[in-house]
Amino acid sequence: MSLSIGIVGLPNVGKSTLFNTLTKKQAPAENYPFCTIEPNVGMVEVPDSRLYQIADISKPAKIIPAIVEFVDIAGLVEGASKGEGLGNQFLSHIRECQAICQVVRAFENENIIHVANRINPTEDKDIINLELILADLATVTKRYDKAAKDCKAGDKKAIDFRDLLAKIKLHLEAEKSVRDLPLTTEELIDIKDLNLLTIKPLLYVINIDDGTTSSPELLAQFGQHVLPLNIKLENEIAALPAEEQAEYIQALGLSMSGLDRLIQTAYQLLGLASFFTTGSDETRAWTIPVGAKAPEAAGVIHTDFIKNFIRAEVVFWQDFITCGSEAAARAKGLLHTEGKEYTVKDGDICNFLINK
Repeated sequence: MSLSIGIVGLPNVGKSTLFNTLTKKQAPAENYPFCTIEPNVGMVEVPDSRLYQIADISKPAKIIPAIVEFVDIAGLVEGASKGEGLGNQFLSHIRECQAICQVVRAFENENIIHVANRINPTEDKDIINLELILADLATVTKRYDKAAKDCKAGDKKAIDFRDLLAKIKLHLEAEKSVRDLPLTTEELIDIKDLNLLTIKPLLYVINIDDGTTSSPELLAQFGQHVLPLNIKLENEIAALPAEEQAEYIQALGLSMSGLDRLIQTAYQLLGLASFFTTGSDETRAWTIPVGAKAPEAAGVIHTDFIKNFIRAEVVFWQDFITCGSEAAARAKGLLHTEGKEYTVKDGDICNFLINK
């Protein structure tokens, strides 16, 4: 499975600079509102030192990391749901994303225009969240009207679906996100095709600079999934050669860049993990949901592997590194055979045996 994250926020809060820094793809990031017109899409490698430690032993022809897709759209403004600005035209581009990254501005800089002529991260957050709620309300209302007509035949399934939409509509009308509405697994399946924006996991990035800080009081207003990030500094670091980047990050007293922390936080937010395959051809990282069984993990490689799954040979990455080879791990009893009920762990190296 691939991970896709949509970046949203007001104009001139650092969205496109963050996107450029993440992807090394120079989307426009000029100092005026609505600079980003068409949505920008970029693929970013998931940072994982384990992949390269495994490759050092396997000596593969190729190393393939897991990938995150970032989608950057035009800045939203207050009233976007009523046609103000340009961002609302492009919300459809992030409906397919698995998560949303909302960038809010906390830095002061009189040379960079704020669309509301003030710096207030909490108000910015509330504006964007309301616009996403109103966009979802339009989607749900349209489907509700259709569902109400479908109920005329008295079909119970149609009536249940209409009632579910009515519950969600009422929640959105109270200006609350759908992620805050308790829904059953069956209900979530029923509304999956709506691709509601406010049901997606949400990560906040607070854009700070050298002259601003993110106080515990401010962070508390953004909930559990919030990451203070000096996007300008991250952009400067990303422009350095790889070896200098590591030195700079270490000089700042950090173990990894803020961008790497952003990607790792997104993985945690979505409950994702990585397993590996390795050999002379390639060493590769694959993304799975935490708790995935062996056939589901095999299906990430190829969907046919799910129904044709026989068993998996598994060794934990640290054991593989310590032993120095698959054969040595097998000899020490650290490579084990698992069946369909095995839960693949983050860091497992797997070789799937498939019925051809």
